[in-house]
Amino acid sequence: MTARVVLVDDHRMFRSGVKAELDDSVTVVGEAPDVDAAVKVIRETRPDVVLLDVHLPGGNGNGGADVVTGCAGLQTESGDPVRFLALSVSDAAEDVISVIRAGARGYVTKTISPADLISAIDRVRDGDAVFSPRLAGFVLDAFGATAGEIAEVDEELDRLSAREREVMRLIARGYQYKEVAKELFISVKTVETHVSSVLRKLQLSSRHELTSWAMQRRLL
Repeated sequence: MTARVVLVDDHRMFRSGVKAELDDSVTVVGEAPDVDAAVKVIRETRPDVVLLDVHLPGGNGNGGADVVTGCAGLQTESGDPVRFLALSVSDAAEDVISVIRAGARGYVTKTISPADLISAIDRVRDGDAVFSPRLAGFVLDAFGATAGEIAEVDEELDRLSAREREVMRLIARGYQYKEVAKELFISVKTVETHVSSVLRKLQLSSRHELTSWAMQRRLL
């Protein structure tokens, strides 16, 4: 079943271009050019994923972050949370951190290929956190101090080795096994072994549960 998506961007031509590139891979159920219109259409359609720019007119002047907070707690008809994926020309740390703090599940730039964008939408719909590697670093840096404080008192986290923690953070941030292997200079088989160990030690059953676990502890 294709993801139901709302497109939020203040440039109509860009929205048209995205729809054309996505083709039949998703179902676009609504569009909006600003914060106020976005919140309205999202509440009316309750999509699986909202694809939004971070720089938008309206609201309280916080752009995409205002859209996310304005729809806090909103669920789809199936009971899953409406999830947000930022798609922006900006790769500035403050933009990334602002929309993620508000509750977005991921952030990719407009240089992304159509195939990768479709994959990102599907992964966000399924509960994964998706970031370009450079942008993921901003998020990790922003929450690093808090993560360090939590790690000192988190008995579950203490069960993991240093390498398992590295793998866990990357997997929870939406990296695929091949990407983790490349990032850490290890084999895909070793990544699979670490992931299995992490899930067993934390008594989790899926990547989705691992992402939720990490987000609750602000480890992403």
